[in-house]
Amino acid sequence: MAAKQGGAQKGSYRIGLLVPSSNTTVEPEFYRVLPVNVTLHTARLFLTEITPEAILKMVEELETQSRLLASADVDVVVLGATAPSFLKGLGYDREVIARIEKAAGKPATTTSTALLRALRFLGAKRVVLGSAYDDKVNAIAQGFLEANGFTVVAARGLGMVDNLAVGRLGPESAFDLARGVDRADADAMVLACTNWRTMDVIDRLERELGKPVVSTSQVSVWDALRMIGYRGEIAGYGRLLRSLAAEDLLAAVA
Repeated sequence: MAAKQGGAQKGSYRIGLLVPSSNTTVEPEFYRVLPVNVTLHTARLFLTEITPEAILKMVEELETQSRLLASADVDVVVLGATAPSFLKGLGYDREVIARIEKAAGKPATTTSTALLRALRFLGAKRVVLGSAYDDKVNAIAQGFLEANGFTVVAARGLGMVDNLAVGRLGPESAFDLARGVDRADADAMVLACTNWRTMDVIDRLERELGKPVVSTSQVSVWDALRMIGYRGEIAGYGRLLRSLAAEDLLAAVA
């Protein structure tokens, strides 16, 4: 479904965000980054634990909540949840997008789709994966990346299942994990879980590691702004959000 074009600088835009009900992080991270003429409107999907069973049940409400967001006349709908958009492997994020777009009648993306687009835009082929997840969900995330053509040279999770507990972690937990798991032969660092506070440490990690660092909240913001046509540098949250000013951005991720 075609996204609205023309640049957010020339008018006001609305982003619709679907979030897990226990997520306390992704909305504040969106608010901090969005330009003044782009507003955020959210709907919630029930989830308290990051387990495959709970994640699968969460998306049962997808159509209902997408229709509610569409009634606010949003310009794009984002499933701002990582695991629910990669759970079933290759192509599952596209299935989820199709469900949202059919229900909402609006262009849509998911966090996992945005992650793939961002890594391709940055030219990354070999990545390190750091997450808040336990080994089971982390392995599913790794498999999704590898099925989409990326080599995961190292992966480590915090072993968390309680999503509220993830939201209580400070950003230093992401910083420390990224430094500990990084590999010199990786093109980029991926930090996965939209309820994990990552945005505040991305710039610092890029300076220390000498490579692009993408987090799942960051790529969700980036893809939503890209889809509504926003063209302006957003500083302070890594190379990816600074790239929004690039004139060739649309062609680079088409």
